[in-house]
Amino acid sequence: MVRRLLTTGWFGLMALTVAHGATLGLAQEPLAYPQTRQQDITDDYHGQQVRDPYRWLEDVESPETAQWVAAQNKLTFGFLQSLPQRPAIHGRLTELWNYERFGHPVERAGSYYYTHNNGLQNQSPIYRSVGLHGERQLVLDPNTLSTDGTVALGEWKLSDDGRYLAYSLADGGSDWRTWKVRDLQTGIDLADEVRWVKFSEFGWTGDSGGFFYSRYDQPKADAALTGTNYFQKVYYHRLGTPQSADRLVVARADQPEWGFRGTVTDDGRYLIVEVWRGTENKNQLFFVDLHIDDWRVEELVTGFDAEYVFVGNDGSRFFILTDNAADRRRLMAIDARTPQRDRWQEVIPQAAETISAISLIQDTFFVTYLKDACHEVRLFDISGQSRGALKLPGLGTVSGFEGKRSATETFYSFTNYVTPPTEYRYELATGQSTVWQAPQVAFRPEDFQTERVFYTSRDGTRVPLIISSKKGMRASGDNPTLLYGYGGFDISITPSYSPANLAWLDLGGVLAVPNLRGGGEYGRPWHEAGMLERKQNVFDDFIAAAEYLIDQRITSSRRLAISGRSNGGLLVGATMAQRPELFAAALPAVGVMDMLRFHKFTIGWAWVNEYGSSEDPAQFKTLLGYSPLHNLRAGVCYPATLITTADRDDRVVPGHSFKFAARLQEVQRQAPADCRQPVLIRVETRAGHGAGTPVAKLIDTAADTWAFLFHALGLSQP
Repeated sequence: MVRRLLTTGWFGLMALTVAHGATLGLAQEPLAYPQTRQQDITDDYHGQQVRDPYRWLEDVESPETAQWVAAQNKLTFGFLQSLPQRPAIHGRLTELWNYERFGHPVERAGSYYYTHNNGLQNQSPIYRSVGLHGERQLVLDPNTLSTDGTVALGEWKLSDDGRYLAYSLADGGSDWRTWKVRDLQTGIDLADEVRWVKFSEFGWTGDSGGFFYSRYDQPKADAALTGTNYFQKVYYHRLGTPQSADRLVVARADQPEWGFRGTVTDDGRYLIVEVWRGTENKNQLFFVDLHIDDWRVEELVTGFDAEYVFVGNDGSRFFILTDNAADRRRLMAIDARTPQRDRWQEVIPQAAETISAISLIQDTFFVTYLKDACHEVRLFDISGQSRGALKLPGLGTVSGFEGKRSATETFYSFTNYVTPPTEYRYELATGQSTVWQAPQVAFRPEDFQTERVFYTSRDGTRVPLIISSKKGMRASGDNPTLLYGYGGFDISITPSYSPANLAWLDLGGVLAVPNLRGGGEYGRPWHEAGMLERKQNVFDDFIAAAEYLIDQRITSSRRLAISGRSNGGLLVGATMAQRPELFAAALPAVGVMDMLRFHKFTIGWAWVNEYGSSEDPAQFKTLLGYSPLHNLRAGVCYPATLITTADRDDRVVPGHSFKFAARLQEVQRQAPADCRQPVLIRVETRAGHGAGTPVAKLIDTAADTWAFLFHALGLSQP
C-alpha cells in the first residue's frame, strides 16, 4: 500500500568499555557553529503568530543554502574524522558488510534470475543461471552506470516469455525512476525509455509486447526534487514506440490527490488498478478487461472505506486481502461480474494475529501473520481450508513467496537481528523447504541473544519490546544502549539483520526496538491509536520504553541513545524535545521536523491523512504541540545530536533537517556552559531517502554515526 510513501541502528569494534570518570560533553572547546542567517518571517495560523526565521533553508538548491551545507559538512566531517575510534569502527563495519547477498530467484523458461552482491559492491547486479544451481551469467551490472555507485537499480520485471527485462534506475537517491528494457537474447537495451515514473507498479501484458506504468507530468526544471506531486496517471507503453505515443489508460483530472498503481493478473486478462489517496490505509480497486480492444476502466471496490489488496484471481473471481469488517484483515473473494458487497465471500477469516501479506501459488495461499511483531506463515487451500504452518528457524521476519500461479516452487527468506537473510526454496508438491543460499558472515550468531518482553506505556497500553545483546549481558545499569523506533503509517517493525546493528552488538552494546503505536503490528486500531490527534501516544510509548530499560537496569540515561529514520526521525526530534534529560545522544535521520509545512513539498501532502494539517485549526494546535522544530527551547540541555540527511532526498526534503539543525545549534549556544553537547548535521551528497544508497556510503555513514555515539556516551577502547 501507499504507506510506503514515508518509510525505514548500527555500530562495531572489539569490546565496548566505559571510560571511568568520563564526562559526556566534549573534551575540547565548544564547537564553533557556522552562522545561520535569520529572516523576519512570521506566519499567522488561525490567529497565532509563528516565527520561521530559517525559511530560506527550504530552498535546497540555492547558492546560499549550498554554502551553508558546505560549512556545516566541513565542521561535521572534521569533527567525526578526528574521533580516534572511527578507523577501527570503519574497519569492522567493512568486514561485517563483506558477505554474499542474494535476492529471491525468478524463473522464466528454465532460467533463474536473481540479484547477487559479492559483499562490497555498491549495487547488486542481476544474474541468470540455467537451472537453480547452474553457473551464473551476468545480465545487468548497475555498478557500471556511475563511477560512485549512486545510480541504483530499482525495480525489475521479466516479461512472461522471458525475452525481456524491464528495469528502473534511480539517480542519486531520488524517488524518480527511469525505466529501460533489455533484450535478454542479445543482452542489448532497446531504444525504449519511460521517464518521470514515481510510486509505480509495473505490469507486462500477456503477449510480452508492452507494459503498464504510472507517472506524473514532467516537473519544472527547478522543482524536480521539491515540487508537489499531483495527478498521477497510468499509461501503456508498447515496445518499439516512443514514450510520447504511450496510451493513457487511467487518469482523473478532477482528483489531483488520487494515485494509481496497475498490475496485470497472471492470466494476462485483467489490469488491476489500486486507487490510493495519500498514505491513508484506505483505497479503491478498479480493473480493465484487456481482452476487449476498447479498454474501459471498471469499478470493483469504491468508497475509500478500508484497505483492499489484490492477491490473485480465478477468472473473474478476484481474491482481495482487506480489513473491511476485520481490523486484523481477512481474505475475500469478489466476482467482477457481480461486485456488489452482499455478494462478497469470505475465504480466510480474521484471526487473533494480524495478516501482513498473502500470496497465491497454484492453489495454495501463503499467509504471513504478525504475532507480537514477529512473523508466522500458515498455508490454506483455494477454498480457505487450513493446510498447516511453515516451520521457521525462530523469531524473525519472512519475505518472499512470489511467483507465477503455475509455479511448482517458490522462494522466501528468513532473518532477525542476528541472522543474515537466508534464502529458502519451497517445493509445493512435497511441502518441503530447503536452504538455497545461506550467507557466511564474520561473526558467530550463537554469541548473541534476542529477547521479546513487554512494558507498559503511560496510559497502561502493553507494548512489545525486542532487546538484543551479546550473551551474558548483565543488568548493570550502565550498558550502552540504542533505542530505535518508528511508530507510524501502519508500518510494522519486525526483526531484520543489519551489518551496522550487528557491529553495535559485537561491541557489547544493546539494541532495543519497541513496536510503538502508529505501526501495523496489531491491526488498524494499533495504527489509529498513534495518528492525528493521538500522535502523542507514539512519543509516550517511546519514552516509556526508555524508562523501562532504565528501570530494569539495562542502561541509564547517560548511556542511552535514540535513533529513528523518516517518521522515526520525527519521533526522535519530538521525544528529545519533550524529555531531553532522558537521553545522552539523539540520531534523527531524514526526519519530518517542521510539522506546519511538511505538506508543501513533493509527496508531503499525502501524509496529512496520518498527521493532520496546519491549515485545520484543531490539527494545527496538535501539530504545533509536538513539532520538533517549534519545541526547541533556549537554555535547555539537549542530548548530543547528529542529524543526518541527503541533498537529493525528495521524499522528506532536506530542508526539514536544515532548519532543525539551525534552530538546535541556536538554542544550544544559549545552554549552560557545562551541558553544550555537540549538534552536528551530516549531509550526504548524491543520495536520497535511503533506498539504493551505495554500500560504500552506508559504511561511511555508519562509521561516522557510531564514532559520534561512542564519543557522546563517554566510551573508550580497552
